[in-house]
Amino acid sequence: MHIDADNCVIENLRRVVTCDGGGPLLGANMRHLNTLEHSPCVAVEDGFVSYVGPRDRLPAALDTAPTIDGRNLVLTPGLVDCHTHPAFVRARADEFAMRLAGASYEQIAAAGGGILSSTTGVRHATDPELLAQTTRNLQRLRRHGVVAAEGKSGYGLSLEHELRQLQAIKDAGEQADMHTVRSCLAAHSLPFEFRGSDEKRAEYLQLVIQEILPAAAKGGLAQRADVFCERGVFSPAETRAVAEAAIANGLRLTVHAEQLSDTGGAAVAAEFEADSADHLEFLSGQGAEAMRQAGTAAVLLPGSTYVLKMEQWADGRGLIERGLCVALATDFNPGSSPVANPAFVMNLAVMHCGFTPEEALAAFTVNAAHALRLSTDEWGVIKPGSRAAFALWDVDHEREIPYYAGSNLCLEVITCRGWRS
Repeated sequence: MHIDADNCVIENLRRVVTCDGGGPLLGANMRHLNTLEHSPCVAVEDGFVSYVGPRDRLPAALDTAPTIDGRNLVLTPGLVDCHTHPAFVRARADEFAMRLAGASYEQIAAAGGGILSSTTGVRHATDPELLAQTTRNLQRLRRHGVVAAEGKSGYGLSLEHELRQLQAIKDAGEQADMHTVRSCLAAHSLPFEFRGSDEKRAEYLQLVIQEILPAAAKGGLAQRADVFCERGVFSPAETRAVAEAAIANGLRLTVHAEQLSDTGGAAVAAEFEADSADHLEFLSGQGAEAMRQAGTAAVLLPGSTYVLKMEQWADGRGLIERGLCVALATDFNPGSSPVANPAFVMNLAVMHCGFTPEEALAAFTVNAAHALRLSTDEWGVIKPGSRAAFALWDVDHEREIPYYAGSNLCLEVITCRGWRS
């Protein structure tokens, strides 16, 4: 639902979950979501929240504002999905069948599947096809409560096609009425044409550093750079080289780290004070401490752990207790996490990563906003001055959002005129 009015009041709500704690919620504070009950309402003016509190104390100036019936349901901030790969054009259900038959992620990639399969799809798609599919993917996320999403390239793996992906994510955000933060993930894999020798590998790395990252930054298509630091992909030294180039071009940094093994990617992320290190199933205590000291957020992606049938899950409980900013994201992509439902990811985090339901919601709102370095006064919270973007849930209490596993209980996403300006 998009409200095309200068102001409005959302009323008849059972509960309003503000997630407002003055910044990211850390440690025990992740369990304190600052909820309002007893006839709360939320007023919006010019795309931003102007009042949160009891209906009978609504400022008189808003008495005649249009109203939205909350149907005695639960209102939360619109969700922030801080790690997605939405610019793809076809599913990879064939690989799903291979995985069910026992093939590993690395075996599928070695057979020409995985990232390179999606690369073929992107390169062969026309611009309208790529935009249509990317928009469709962002709309899937929005139907599940997401109002802001980080979107990665990484299926182009050439100057032309990486920029096409980033442009598609930007334009799809406009069409889907979603705020996007775009990350250039040219260092996602080696493309076909650069495989076969160390010289070709080094040549592709130089292409990323000298051409792709500068072009993505100069055109304003990307705000961040990302690297897949993993055995068989990019080493810590190569990750460091990409990080240096990203920062030199004014891009912030995030790193795919410690997904399949402890390669030291989290330490590299911390070294460069990256926004986040993501995945972290095999994160060491040393890596976690380096991240904490650097202020690098931990973004956990249990959807991919689930789809890849991995035995080791990220230690969310330990990271929360260590005091890191811990966020959750869908990792929505056509291969390792075809999961567009944040509530299901919250369920996995509760069942396998040690989260409480309240912590899972904090991790998908204000903490996810911080992981993207979006203002936590505006994103992932409901407070005066925050963006007029909300999720309305068909539940009696917010702890039920991860409880109903696999269900989409987001009845409505509510955004208001001017909310993205």
